[in-house]
Amino acid sequence: MPSGIDWEKVQLRRQVRERLSALSREELVLSDSALTARFLALPQVEAAQTIFAFWGISGKETETAQLIAQLLQRGKRVGLPRMLPERRMEVRQYDPETSLVPASFGILEPGEDCPVMAPADIDLALVPAMCYDRQGYRLGFGGGYYDRWLAHFPGLRVGLCRGCVLQDRVPIQAHDARVDILLTETESLSPERGGKLRGMTPPQIPGV
Repeated sequence: MPSGIDWEKVQLRRQVRERLSALSREELVLSDSALTARFLALPQVEAAQTIFAFWGISGKETETAQLIAQLLQRGKRVGLPRMLPERRMEVRQYDPETSLVPASFGILEPGEDCPVMAPADIDLALVPAMCYDRQGYRLGFGGGYYDRWLAHFPGLRVGLCRGCVLQDRVPIQAHDARVDILLTETESLSPERGGKLRGMTPPQIPGV
């Protein structure tokens, strides 16, 4: 049985799953639309040429299919994660003409024929999580894939978090990664600066 911080993480994951499972399909769709709009409104996204995204798992993460489609329409290079042995991860360029391959944990990922994208060639990473806290720390799914990859990533890190599971604090360990910008449906936070982002006009989303 896990102990200490590991046990706290197990308990928080359970609580977050319960909260998310209580959301209706309509609430999830409205949340996804608001998070997508906030992400696409970031000037850092506009400036980025290469973006590491993720293909969201329905009900657990923000659904990102529309977000990725809009990035491609803007001429961005988009990468998606591909899991490797020993809980390692690489980024492969996403090609909408090539089908994604089912992998572990219900994840869809690019195939081996898609080009590898090195961390140094990526401008911005959109980092998935079960939830975040206001300091920008994330509660992941427990595999440690992203923490290992982010340790070698020099670019900007952005997180999306449904407001209903935003925490004041999540239990953290020395290896836990933090994001530079955290977005909810109604807030755009810069945890490192200790407050809200300035110079942004919040997008208007009906029903949020």
